[in-house]
Amino acid sequence: MDLDSVGTEWTAVAVAVVAVVGFSLVWGTGRVLVRTVAGFVCVLSAAAAGLTWVNRQVDAYPTWSSLVGSSAAADTPVTAGRVGAGQIVTLTVNGQASGLNLPVYAYLPPGYSDTGSTRYPVVEALHGYPGSPSHWIKRLDVATVLNHEIRAGRMAPTVVLFPYQTPDPLIDTECANLVGGAQAETFLTRDVPAAARARFQVRTDAAGWGLIGYSAGGYCATDLALRHPDEYTAAASLSGDATPGIKIGDGSENTTYNDLWRLAHLPVPAVSLYLASARTDRTPLRDTRALVRAARAPLSVTTSYIDGGGHNVQTWQAMEAPAFDWLSTQLARPLP
Repeated sequence: MDLDSVGTEWTAVAVAVVAVVGFSLVWGTGRVLVRTVAGFVCVLSAAAAGLTWVNRQVDAYPTWSSLVGSSAAADTPVTAGRVGAGQIVTLTVNGQASGLNLPVYAYLPPGYSDTGSTRYPVVEALHGYPGSPSHWIKRLDVATVLNHEIRAGRMAPTVVLFPYQTPDPLIDTECANLVGGAQAETFLTRDVPAAARARFQVRTDAAGWGLIGYSAGGYCATDLALRHPDEYTAAASLSGDATPGIKIGDGSENTTYNDLWRLAHLPVPAVSLYLASARTDRTPLRDTRALVRAARAPLSVTTSYIDGGGHNVQTWQAMEAPAFDWLSTQLARPLP
């Protein structure tokens, strides 16, 4: 069983229940050492059950090997698509510019062929923190969503990339270049596109490239589009903020990595943004409205609000298909 599976979660719960029962049975023995050990086992098993549940929600550690090493090195959800459906494959990106060597998962749409002549538009899909690309693939069931939207004609056949934005699941980069740390922005905007263009049949122009992300990945999508209009033409943010919420190392989290500061003080790029938020999700809702007020031509902003909801998987599932459909209307079409 994978670390983020339902089976692992229920096993942890069962162990915690057994520990509590065992603790009640030994309590009357009168032996302090036995009570102490039993109590410790109860606390440890309860904590393990809770952490297993949390991990399943965010997929920070998808596999057992990722728990003791790099999650990026162990997390390889490769799936073969059904006939007439897309498939997910794995690409290892050896970052020449960033120095990061991480896997990237790629959804290849129905009809895709490495030997074909069609070049497809590309969307980079960014995960939240804590999290990993597995959250898109497993919890958000992105392949099924993309298959359905493409089959229905609401989305053009598109290659979707699922990169890591951190080499360590305990380090939140917010897709930025950290001073003295991981160069996540360079990895995502230079190394990943270069590797995809070399490996897959994709468009090479900025008009054919977009971004999407949820939670921290939503901030990433908006921020990278504003910072790199020469690489991307559109971005969709699902429950994203306008600021990184971490220390970059040089104070730039308050200036150039702050999207509101950027729109107020720097030239506005000609890109399109899709900002989705639940009305009950306070910070993303506040920042979405602030970005709308700060936006001016040539920047274009489209908003989408969900009544109720919150900052959770169910909300992102509701936002997912409309956001991909919108992106498809903004990106250049597949190029024969």
